[in-house]
Amino acid sequence: MLTFTGMDIQKEIQDTGGFLHLDLLAREVVEGYISGIHKSPFHGFSAEFAEHKIYNSGESTRHIDWKLFARTDKLYTRRYEEETNLRCHLILDNSASMHYPKLKSQQLGNLNKIGFSVLASACLMQILKRQRDAVGLSVYSNEFEYYAPERGGERHHQMLISKMNDILKAGGSGKNTDTYTYLHQIAEKLKRRSLVFLFTDMFQADAEESELFEALRHLKYNRHEVVLFHVMDRKSELEFDFENTPRRFTDVETGLEVDLYSDNIRENYKKAVESYLADLKMQCAKYQIKYVEADIRKNFDQILTTYLVEKQKFG
Repeated sequence: MLTFTGMDIQKEIQDTGGFLHLDLLAREVVEGYISGIHKSPFHGFSAEFAEHKIYNSGESTRHIDWKLFARTDKLYTRRYEEETNLRCHLILDNSASMHYPKLKSQQLGNLNKIGFSVLASACLMQILKRQRDAVGLSVYSNEFEYYAPERGGERHHQMLISKMNDILKAGGSGKNTDTYTYLHQIAEKLKRRSLVFLFTDMFQADAEESELFEALRHLKYNRHEVVLFHVMDRKSELEFDFENTPRRFTDVETGLEVDLYSDNIRENYKKAVESYLADLKMQCAKYQIKYVEADIRKNFDQILTTYLVEKQKFG
C-alpha cells in the first residue's frame, strides 16, 4: 500500500476543495505506483511499461524480449510506438451525490467521491500522456456538462486538467443525476473503439434499474472495453456505520428527509444495498463490463492496476 507524507504532497491542496496542482499530485501518485510495480504481478514493467505486452500463444516470436524473459521467466513482446497508441475516454458523474461527504478541503486520505474520481482520472491521464495515447473526457449530472473528444498532446492534457479542477472548485450545486440519458448520448459520440472508464456512484432517484443497465450496455457499442468504477464511501453508504443517536438523513439530490436511529434500519438497509450491488455486478458481467468497487477511503492502486489489465486485453 502506498503512503503519502510530508509537505511535498500536502502543500498541493487548496482549502477551496480543489487541488492547487492536480497534474503534479497525479504525477506523484503515479510515480509512487510505478516504483512498486516490481513487487507486483506486473514485474518486468518499468516507467516505460507501455512498450511491452504479454506474449500470447500462437503469435510470432519475432518481437519477444528475451532479456526480459531471462529476468522474469515470463514472455513479453516489444510494442512499437504506433502499436501502443490507443484511445481512452473518461466519464465523470458530477451529480450532487458525488460531492458526498461535504469537505472543507480535500487531501489524500480524506477525499469525497468527486475528489477521488477526479484525482483517479488525472492519474490515468498521466499514464496515458506518458504513453502518447489519446484521451477524452465527458462530464454529466442533470445535464451534459462537458465533452472533449480523444486527443493527445500537452495542450489537450492541460485543458482536461483545468476542467477537472473547475469541477472541484465548484463544489457541487445540488444537481440530480440523469445517468440514463447522458450515457446514451456519450455512447453515440464514441465512434472509434476505445477504453471507456466510468466514475459514478450509480445513484439516480427517478430511473428504473433496467434503464441504467441499458445505458451501460449502450457503451459497449463499437467494441469498446468498458470499466465501471463504482465510487462509494463503503463505511457510510454500504455499511451504514453511523452512531445510534437521533439523526436527520437528507437526500442530497431530491431534498427528502427522514429522522431515525441508525440501528433501527441498518440490517434492512444493508440487505437492500447488497441486493442492488449483486444485481449490478450480474448485469455488468452479462454485458462484459468490468465492475470495480472504488472505495474513496482506499488508495489508487486498484484503479491503476485495472488500467494495466484492461490495456493488455485491449491490445
